[in-house]
Amino acid sequence: MGAVSRTYLDYNATAPLRDEARAAMIAAMDLCGNPSSVHAEGRAAKSLVERARAQVAAAFGADGADVVFVSGATEAAALACAGRGLLGAEVEHDAVLSWVDGGLPVDGAGRVTVAEPERTALQFANSETGVIQDLPQGLAVVDATQAFGKVPLAFNWMGCQMALISAHKLGGPKGIGALVMKRGTDIASQIKGGGQEMGRRSGTENVIGIAGFGAAAEAAARDLDHGLWAGVEKLRNILESTIVASAKETILVGKDAPRLPNTSCLATPGWKGETQVMQMDLAGFAISAGSACSSGKVKASRVLKAMGYGDDVAACAIRVSLGPQTTEDDVRRFCESWLTKYEKHRARSA
Repeated sequence: MGAVSRTYLDYNATAPLRDEARAAMIAAMDLCGNPSSVHAEGRAAKSLVERARAQVAAAFGADGADVVFVSGATEAAALACAGRGLLGAEVEHDAVLSWVDGGLPVDGAGRVTVAEPERTALQFANSETGVIQDLPQGLAVVDATQAFGKVPLAFNWMGCQMALISAHKLGGPKGIGALVMKRGTDIASQIKGGGQEMGRRSGTENVIGIAGFGAAAEAAARDLDHGLWAGVEKLRNILESTIVASAKETILVGKDAPRLPNTSCLATPGWKGETQVMQMDLAGFAISAGSACSSGKVKASRVLKAMGYGDDVAACAIRVSLGPQTTEDDVRRFCESWLTKYEKHRARSA
């Protein structure tokens, strides 16, 4: 019996590495210099870092802002939020919620009410549901990790002090991200040492990862300009309409709010999310039940509970997230396989 072919539908967890990022990283491997060194080899490495910084800033609409390279959005969240007494909501990613008071109200569509923007950290888009927030001007921190590269956005028109982004969500390498800051914003460095990254984050720069991040950001911006994500949204709509037409009790979470073009959160009461993930994995499809950072933990989605759903729904949600490489055949095969397993679940339940 042959191996099951694989179809990757978990882009919100991590996107496949882009060819442009791979090429940039391989080229960076040939540079032996430390970016802090003043000799020719050091200057070459420094030049590569600064080129990538400019690429990320341009793709993120952050001209004139400070782009501080860190190990990922989790470190960026800690650097931006720690010790500031910020407010947030229970729908925030754990990386942000760990540092804020998560008491802000959330409605049934997943939208957050913000009363004090200057004291608030707010996500641009939710990783589980894809719900996009209305961003009031003056926010302290915006988590743009899921939105960057998928929808049009620009740091300079968000009107926030700081924003978090990560390379691997848009086809760059894992282990590299950035904190983007309005120039002149004052933060306390958490990693002290040689004073790299404008004194905000010490430690020798991850030159290879930074090069991949810059190349991926540039390519992602080009894809967005060329309308690739509009095609992804059409496939997402096919998936949702096919599923909901046959599985009448399945809830399409966040359908009444603007969402990312690639994200479907589907909850079928009585059919555990982790069970669905395992069954679809065996069938050759990679999906998830909630945020990748919390996968493997058998519990109801905190995000869905914040939206007002009970455990019977919140524990039975899956996330299917598509990407530019997803085809209509991928989507139709997924729907066929999922619906086959859904019918078996109904028969067992009956």
